[in-house]
Amino acid sequence: MKTKILIALLSASLALNITACSGGEKSTNSETETSETTTEDDKIEVDENLLTVELTIPADYVGETTQEELDATAKENDFKSITLNEDGSATYVMTKGQHKKMMSEMESEINTALSEMIGSEDYPNFTNIKANSDFTEFTITTTSAELNFNESFSTIVFYTYGGMYNAFNGTTVDNIHVDFVNADSGEIISSADSSEAE
Repeated sequence: MKTKILIALLSASLALNITACSGGEKSTNSETETSETTTEDDKIEVDENLLTVELTIPADYVGETTQEELDATAKENDFKSITLNEDGSATYVMTKGQHKKMMSEMESEINTALSEMIGSEDYPNFTNIKANSDFTEFTITTTSAELNFNESFSTIVFYTYGGMYNAFNGTTVDNIHVDFVNADSGEIISSADSSEAE
């Protein structure tokens, strides 16, 4: 899969992952102290209460949908509610257990995608990819002595994985760091930081 297509599918699949979660415990009190992460209009907002989590997904991720379709999705997945907002965004209200499950499934999907990059058609020289628990640090081992175009451009893929994971988790990330390590020498041959990307 080409990198540009991968990035587009990643953004869509992670947004759609919300609708794939089901189960979780029920809550009876959502009027609790709130910790809120507010971002720009095109970003995901996470409002975490004591017993529930609210995710506001931008219109670009929601796409063409109706309130009736969202109601059906909420019922199917046992979410407390999904509201289609006037600006086209959608606010999902779920229990903390459901949000935790969603993040666990997202983590698994990202790790699977990273594994599939190793030795792939686009990245034949990648021999290993490691990420920390919140996907803010990536170490890629490659047989390359210096990076080719695809390998250099792959940093955007890692930035996207880290950014989307933390956006849905409601955590603020100032930087995502990527190291490329030569498989023979063990030395870092290139590094990249999202905070320095133009």
